[in-house]
Parts: sequence; structure tokens; C-alpha cells
Amino acid sequence: MEYIFEYPFEVRDYECDAQGIVNNANYQHYMEHARHRFIQTLNLDFMELTNEGVILVVAKAELQYKSPLKSNDRFVCKLNVHKEGIRYVFHEDIYRESDNQLCTRGKFEIVSVINGRLGVSKKVEVALFGVE
Repeated sequence: MEYIFEYPFEVRDYECDAQGIVNNANYQHYMEHARHRFIQTLNLDFMELTNEGVILVVAKAELQYKSPLKSNDRFVCKLNVHKEGIRYVFHEDIYRESDNQLCTRGKFEIVSVINGRLGVSKKVEVALFGVE
């Protein structure tokens, strides 16, 4: 897969469970943070969107765990996005830096809720795809 954005991380001790590996829920946090950083690079501001009545929400999340991360591992979350109907589909993969091992694969379907109703935000469309 081609990626359009990458964001680096490092595992913190408190993110690990009793088995010494990253707790499964943290991978979703990593991917959400990477999506937010990506959105920020497009000059979209979540508070500004919210004030305009546009809320981007996760409608569906799928994660596949391939290889565990451990404390102090450095890794990168790489993503791409495309549109399916009114959904923005983010494909996000986490790779451990030391061996470039794929650790987790994620797919997130994001929708826009505009003033309480599903819709399409032209501002988001232009930022993500350059299309009006």
C-alpha cells in the first residue's frame, strides 16, 4: 500500500499489560492520534469544525494484530485515505522501526455529522482530496 502520511511513536511502559506487550486498546489510540496529526497537516482544526457544526466520528473500526510491540519500542503509524460514499476510509498500519515488522493493521470508517445529520463537509473534502 502507498502511504500519504507517517507519524512516529515510542511505547511507554504504562501502555503495556501484564504480559509485557502493548495492551490491544492502545493501538487504536496510536492510530487515532496519527489521524488527528494528519488532519492537522491539512489545516483542519477539530474545534473549528465542531463550532461550524461538523463532527467527524468513527463509524467502524477494524484492527488486525500481527506482532506485538513492547516497552520502549519505536514505531511508525502509516496511513492512507480514500472515500466510499459518504465515508472516509483510513487504512493505518503500524510498523516497528527496529525490523520494519508490521505489528497492526487498521481500517477506520469516518463519517461527518453536520448539525446532527450525516452529510458531506466541503471543507473536509477539499482538505482531504483537493476536490470541491
